[in-house]
Amino acid sequence: MDLFNAVNVTKRFANHTALDKVSISVPPQSIFGLLGPNGAGKTTLIRIINQITGPDEGELFLNGEKLKPSDVELIGYLPEERGLYKKMKVGEQALYLAQLKGLSKSDAMKKLKYWFEKFEIQAWWGRKVEELSKGMQQKVQFIVTILHNPKLLIFDEPFSGFDPINVNLLRDEILNLRANGATIIFSTHNMASVEELCDHIALINKSRKILEGSVKEVRKQFRSDTYELTFLHANGQLQQAFSNDVLLVEESKEDEITHIKVKTTISRNELLQKMIPLGEIQSFKEVIPSMNDIFISLVQKDSKEQSN
Repeated sequence: MDLFNAVNVTKRFANHTALDKVSISVPPQSIFGLLGPNGAGKTTLIRIINQITGPDEGELFLNGEKLKPSDVELIGYLPEERGLYKKMKVGEQALYLAQLKGLSKSDAMKKLKYWFEKFEIQAWWGRKVEELSKGMQQKVQFIVTILHNPKLLIFDEPFSGFDPINVNLLRDEILNLRANGATIIFSTHNMASVEELCDHIALINKSRKILEGSVKEVRKQFRSDTYELTFLHANGQLQQAFSNDVLLVEESKEDEITHIKVKTTISRNELLQKMIPLGEIQSFKEVIPSMNDIFISLVQKDSKEQSN
């Protein structure tokens, strides 16, 4: 059973439809990428899940039961626009927010001490939030988001503003959370992060879901029978050596090394048999489109279809 489901969720604002019958299924203990260009409807869906606003149509389920107001304690939400009180001291604010999520003061203090030491920010406990750098503030808000061990975590652009070292720190913690049983909805424009972290994705464009599935299967679905090969001492008549079922897409040379990209519908073994006489093959691999390539091509295609 999925941990979270949205079923035919629709949301309208005046003359604008932000979500049009969007359904997603988030498996337990997974990282689910919620993708789409700016204005697609991702933030609206996230706000509905957090019950900040309600859908006009459709239903939401957590653990197989309809989402109810009290379920907000089972959800941790890290928004893209951080919301800490600038004039409040860091420790006081973290303690206050933890207690709002149902933790006792003693439990909250114990957990906060652990995380502040782990993130090396314990020296900032008594300082005002406005004295912290953006990255430091994000660390505090990340801690507060996960402190109550929610069943469902929602991260909206969690790496925004972080340097590479802290991106790695946060990425490792997100993976640890999944390993320890958390289910995560991860919204980002960084497709490299999607490939690295996400198990499943849904792509929304102009209020409609246009793709959903596991990252592995989605990439396989858009494979194009394209291969890259590197030859040593390749002969100079590559194009003439190909038959009608092998198309040379690109060719480049570097000293005695020739790199080619070909498109074909024949099997890999058949392709290699055709390539071997051309030179000593040093490398051979299938070119599987990246999530970034898939994202761009699908959004462009869908936008064009919707405008026609």
